[in-house]
Amino acid sequence: MSNDSHDNNSPLTARPQSAGPLHGSQRHGAEPQLSKLPGVKLRVSELAIMFLVSAVMSLATALQWWSIGTTETLGFITGGICVWLVVREHLWNWPVGIASNVVFFILFTQSRLYADAGMQLIYLALAVYGWWNWVYGGERRTQLIISRVPWLEAVVLLLLAVPLTIGLRAVLIAVNGAAPFWDALTTVMSLIAQFLLCRKRLEHWYVWMAVDVIYIPLYISRELSLTAVLYSVFLVMCIIGFTQWRRQWLAAQRSGHGPPQDGLSQDQSP
Repeated sequence: MSNDSHDNNSPLTARPQSAGPLHGSQRHGAEPQLSKLPGVKLRVSELAIMFLVSAVMSLATALQWWSIGTTETLGFITGGICVWLVVREHLWNWPVGIASNVVFFILFTQSRLYADAGMQLIYLALAVYGWWNWVYGGERRTQLIISRVPWLEAVVLLLLAVPLTIGLRAVLIAVNGAAPFWDALTTVMSLIAQFLLCRKRLEHWYVWMAVDVIYIPLYISRELSLTAVLYSVFLVMCIIGFTQWRRQWLAAQRSGHGPPQDGLSQDQSP
């Protein structure tokens, strides 16, 4: 088997974390009112499902109903909750995501997926920036709203992605990483997606979808069926998240509260 594929012990890759966009009228210089953030209140059914799934997975691990260890189970739980909180634009996805970073740092270090492990440390720094930026990153320290990726930003990120992937792959081969190419590629793509998420760019969902599409068949080929199922769930969440964010961005544009349309698309369709 080539060094560019995951071994049978490789865990899932952690998902990034951030908070949700804010819409509606904003007074210049006004302090953000967290109680009025869209998406802050979760439905009782959502909380019940999170608790139930977490409890069942924890019980299955404790009673050894499956071969997944405690650390990986915590990674599944925190990663899944974090992604859903991002979909719902809930501010608490930041601390949940930080907890997920710690769990996955341990998992990836044990599995010799060094790029993914190192990425968790970068995610911690991005989480601090993203948390602050979503609350105070708007005009005159107001709440940040959803925007599109400007052409220049997109081109710069694309130009950086290729050499970073090549360079990181070389480093991972030198340190005997378990999956140099795929580890490097998905690491760079994930960091780009996380950066876009911190800046409240709608297109970050596209990047996450691409990462999931790579991981699903890769994990299936390595007989990591449960991880592949989880990433299929992540992919569905990304589609839902993109749909919700796009709807809110269009609503902000129509109401006159959105940023100028300087992104990759001028789509105005509902």
